[in-house]
Amino acid sequence: MRETRPALAETLSRIGSLIGDGRSRDDVLDVEQLSNESGVPRDVVRMLLDGEEPPAEDITDRIVRRIVHLRETRLRPDGTRHSYDEIAASYGASRASLSNLVNSRRKTPSPQTPSPQMPSRQALSRQGLSEQVPSEQVLSEQVPSQQTGERRPARSGGPLASTQAGIETFFFGQPNGWLSAEPQTSLDNALQSVLHGLEREAADPMARLRGTHGLRELAARAPRLAEEELQLVTDWIDTILQRRNAQRVRGSGSDSSHTEGQ
Repeated sequence: MRETRPALAETLSRIGSLIGDGRSRDDVLDVEQLSNESGVPRDVVRMLLDGEEPPAEDITDRIVRRIVHLRETRLRPDGTRHSYDEIAASYGASRASLSNLVNSRRKTPSPQTPSPQMPSRQALSRQGLSEQVPSEQVLSEQVPSQQTGERRPARSGGPLASTQAGIETFFFGQPNGWLSAEPQTSLDNALQSVLHGLEREAADPMARLRGTHGLRELAARAPRLAEEELQLVTDWIDTILQRRNAQRVRGSGSDSSHTEGQ
């Protein structure tokens, strides 16, 4: 496993090396989309992309903020949000326990400190959660490994850990540590689809033509190109397509010969 911060830096470095001429990082990295996929606020995404450290955040506040984020971004097919009743029922909890947890933390957020602090037993009780597990144990069941950056699933036993696991299962199909993962880990995971797309482009020159910055962009810029420039682009595309068609014809001929020989 890669460590959290080096993993993000490595991913960004790899993306930078694959962008190529004519494009900037802003052309391939959509801050809004990365924020939606990772659960990291837009301003923090920008900070991380610039190599800055994110502000400290209480881990319980992070979990609650991401619960709200999931309801706002992972909607039903009809475009409406999933209800607290629906989410809580999926893992055997009551609507009150979940809505109280979210509302209490949103109204009175904990101060940001370098060391995350868990709510007191009294606070957990007010939120409808069990006091059966010490808060230190609850915290240890949520935090991704600082050594490996792994998004470790919550273990059963702690009340908040059980809530986290249930909500992640509802939205993702299984506990995956998404709600409690550090911002660096969350963003690194969201960047993987971008990285894989750039790697596919590098392996297949035609992929870029089919992509957002390929034929569609050329078509949009065509009216602004001089006639000579436009002819050069057209000839270049024709040459590529003719070469591809010739390869297909040769391949078909080879298959036919092989069939007749049998």
